[in-house]
Amino acid sequence: MADVDPRNGFCSTTKTFHSLRKPASLPPPSQPLSITEYTLSLLQSNGAFSYSTDFLIDSTAGHRLSYGEFIRQVHSLSASLFAKLPPRGKNQVALILSPTSIHIPVIYFSLLHLGVTISPVNPVSTKSELTDLIRLCNPVIAFATSSVADKLPSSPPLTTIIIDSPEFHSMLQNSNPNFTHVNVNQSSTAGILYSSGTTGRIKGVELTHRNFIAMTAISQHTRFVNDETTPHPVALFPLPLFHVFGFFMLIRAASLGDTLVLMERFDFGNMLRAVERYKVTFMPVSPPLVLAMAKSDLVPKYDLSSLLIIGCGGAPLGKEVASSFTARFPNVEIVQGYGLTETGGGVTGMNDPDECKHHGSAGRLSPNVEAKIVDPETGKALSPMQQGELWLRGPMIMKGYVRDNEATAATVDSEGWLKTGDLCYFDYDGFLFVVDRLKELIKYKAYQVPPAELERYLQSILEVEDAAVIPYPDEEAGQIPMAYVVRKPGSKISGTQIMEIIAKQVSPYKKIKKVAFINAIPKNPAGKILRRELVKHALSGASSKL
Repeated sequence: MADVDPRNGFCSTTKTFHSLRKPASLPPPSQPLSITEYTLSLLQSNGAFSYSTDFLIDSTAGHRLSYGEFIRQVHSLSASLFAKLPPRGKNQVALILSPTSIHIPVIYFSLLHLGVTISPVNPVSTKSELTDLIRLCNPVIAFATSSVADKLPSSPPLTTIIIDSPEFHSMLQNSNPNFTHVNVNQSSTAGILYSSGTTGRIKGVELTHRNFIAMTAISQHTRFVNDETTPHPVALFPLPLFHVFGFFMLIRAASLGDTLVLMERFDFGNMLRAVERYKVTFMPVSPPLVLAMAKSDLVPKYDLSSLLIIGCGGAPLGKEVASSFTARFPNVEIVQGYGLTETGGGVTGMNDPDECKHHGSAGRLSPNVEAKIVDPETGKALSPMQQGELWLRGPMIMKGYVRDNEATAATVDSEGWLKTGDLCYFDYDGFLFVVDRLKELIKYKAYQVPPAELERYLQSILEVEDAAVIPYPDEEAGQIPMAYVVRKPGSKISGTQIMEIIAKQVSPYKKIKKVAFINAIPKNPAGKILRRELVKHALSGASSKL
């Protein structure tokens, strides 16, 4: 298109940003194809692929599963489940309640191969939370470990397979000659993943096989390091596999033939130990982990020289944090990206070391993705360097929210644009910058203050281990910025000192007016700050322990 700026992809006629990447080719939408079939076909077409290569390593127990064993177990479990599942019906859902283990990818790929929708949930969910989730997704079967299975409600009764039982292990060895291939429509729902958004009300995000096929096709074009001089990629997953980031990165790794090191539960020291032991080259992480790696006194105790790339997503990464990480790890590239549960994974990213120099950015639009920056007040589409709500469109955009047509209609318009709720802008080179969640902006008098910006300044203070900023009600200003701060061990820095440091770096209306010290900042599995918990804590007048 003649009116598209080749520097940033912006079309001045439609006010739409287009990807500068080479488009990724997708199979015809009418072709029956599950994400399992598509992923394994990409894997087996890879010239460097070997069945003997390790696919999964359990970093706790040291158990390994080669690609050959993984594919055999997927087919065996598919055959076992085909005989066990209720008669074929539309939208069969399987609930998965389990910590990360090498069995979870086998379960995911087997169910998806059969056209069964997977619905993985956090194993620390309470009984009442599980009751709500089960009401929402209406599963026909559940998979759980023996340690958490008793949390599943007894009514209605749910066929449950215990993952750490002899029965399950025998299902992995089964080969049923009566099992026939199942045709799966790409438009069928592959996964129901959960997103609380900013309202606190859990929503089930329906993502189709086509959504994940589109994301996986994109990932084939955006491999960062892919030459003969680099070692075989070994990725460590500190991410939970029930979260969209971990779930999609699992599919991506399988399609590329990478080795994955899994952690049953996250522990920072164990993570560092696993990087050293398994010569990890890549880790997808959230910003709090980048901060910890930049500041922790544990880091120098381990040999982390194998590490080449950190993929960072889930929340904005501050320039200051990125700079302090690079100072400690000069040979490790930070590849930043942006995505949502509603997009099935990352829709922006960085493709080379030059792009990685754009600290604070979430990279450029991925192939097949379009974007707009829209003024939230007027609905007018904006130009580069103007802040507004980010809208996205492409084949990876969710089908909708389960049993919530109202929320779906409010989020995805009739032309297929997903309204992200994030305040963003594109610069003149087409790099996306995420300012903050629209609904989390602090309204100080007539000004809008982004908490994420203040958090980046706070995290750059040497004596601060972590920090979060929330709106605190004020009679005169409406709201004032209040900081919750985790001090580094042994630090005696005061709230007044912190406020003075920040005051020198920001405009008067952005100054922090109140500071409280706590032991840890509450976050979700993706590393996003749970501001609602902090607001509730602040308003309750509770002590500083949280």
